[in-house]
Amino acid sequence: MNRTPSSAAPAQTDAVPGTGQDNGSPLSNGLKQRHLSMIALGGVIGAGLFVGSREGIAAAGPSIVLAYAISGGLVMLVMRMLGEMAAANPASGSFSVHAERSIGRWAGFTVGWMFTALLCVAVAAEALGAADIMTAWFPGSEPWMWVLLFMVIFTGTNLAAVSNFGEFEFWFAALKVAAIGIFLVLGLLAIFGVLPGTDAPGASHLTGDGGFLPKGVDGLMVGLLASVFAYGGLETVTIAAAESKDPVRGVARAVRTAMWRIALFYVGSMAIIVTVIPWNDSSIAKSGPYVAVLDYLDIPAAGQIMNVVILVALLSAMNANIYGSSRMAFSLTSRGQGPKFLNHVSGGVPRRTVLVCSAFGFLAVLLSFWWPDTVFQWLLNMVGAAVLVVWGFIAAAQLRMRRRLEREAPEKLVVKMWAFPYLTWVALAGVVVVLLLMLRDENQRIQLLFTGGFAVILTLIALIRQRRAPQGAEAAAEAPEK
Repeated sequence: MNRTPSSAAPAQTDAVPGTGQDNGSPLSNGLKQRHLSMIALGGVIGAGLFVGSREGIAAAGPSIVLAYAISGGLVMLVMRMLGEMAAANPASGSFSVHAERSIGRWAGFTVGWMFTALLCVAVAAEALGAADIMTAWFPGSEPWMWVLLFMVIFTGTNLAAVSNFGEFEFWFAALKVAAIGIFLVLGLLAIFGVLPGTDAPGASHLTGDGGFLPKGVDGLMVGLLASVFAYGGLETVTIAAAESKDPVRGVARAVRTAMWRIALFYVGSMAIIVTVIPWNDSSIAKSGPYVAVLDYLDIPAAGQIMNVVILVALLSAMNANIYGSSRMAFSLTSRGQGPKFLNHVSGGVPRRTVLVCSAFGFLAVLLSFWWPDTVFQWLLNMVGAAVLVVWGFIAAAQLRMRRRLEREAPEKLVVKMWAFPYLTWVALAGVVVVLLLMLRDENQRIQLLFTGGFAVILTLIALIRQRRAPQGAEAAAEAPEK
């Protein structure tokens, strides 16, 4: 595997046909197995879990446990499919590369740039959330000051060697894992009445406050939607795997261990929350579910402790999203799917794409200050359902790639999708069901329409580019599919 940094390296296909590797890619290979494991683990524990879960609990009540279990099952299937393809053909473009090879160049272009836009807008949203926490701690400061500081720090981190990104994510994830681990232990002790000053609640809060489904199936469906989007971020580990020393083994281990983590962190913590305190307790809406439980358990400074954890989660997401967007953009440009000036690597890092993606994220922050209810809201709506588009392309690509691998290179199937093709079709059906549920809710419907429009625009651009491409270039681009 040639990983020699070269600023003058010519444009390369993200993965060379027949090798499954980024041969010829000038990206670094500075990520270690512990980095990948923690990136996978940290990607599961985000601000969506700590903050966004309050809306799901308010809508579904105790059945939020079932909602997270169902959506978690869907995510497990998606990650297994993605893990199969990433282990067979590691690439910095991950599912964009797989979609291009299996479905067509238009698919790789569409899903790749949609995911890049999603991460850039997410960087802005997370920077604003982190700034809100800092201004609460330092009332005399302005939000833009903190946003600028965080953007400079993490842009600098991503401009440096990829190992710096890996170290940041390793320690960020370690803090989040420690926090959620302590919460789970305290919650279990409280449930069994072992924690001093607490009585075992039994099933009183699960069935005694309006029942397990206090708002019926409709409430469960709303909770399901809220839980689905809390799982975003897991895909980054397959992008990062391409810059590890042993990408095949690294992504295989990371994806396999991500399965039980989903059940433990998401489903387990939701079960503890709705068991320890009533789902309709006003403190959940006011302080958030985790702070509400810690306050109930009389943990000193619970609110500030969770604010620190949430801040870490937001900063971790910023760091990971700048990384993920820059690598996806570089992969697209290296395959002739974007501006050529971005296809440049220095010191093993695609610094131009890092700067462009960071600049777009910072521009989105400015738009949130200037036009919060118009332009910035449009941006949020355009990527509101993007993760579902990504999951749909992953499933479609895996359906086609698996057949090809079984015929041409069965030895590459290091990670196999369970019960293929049946569970792949189940995952596709699950994505369709979630999309249909979004149509039932007015706010979600707007996001879905905006995202759908954005996907159509990207597809049209891709098809126009493909038609205008010289015949020789088109043949070369299609080579990986042969």
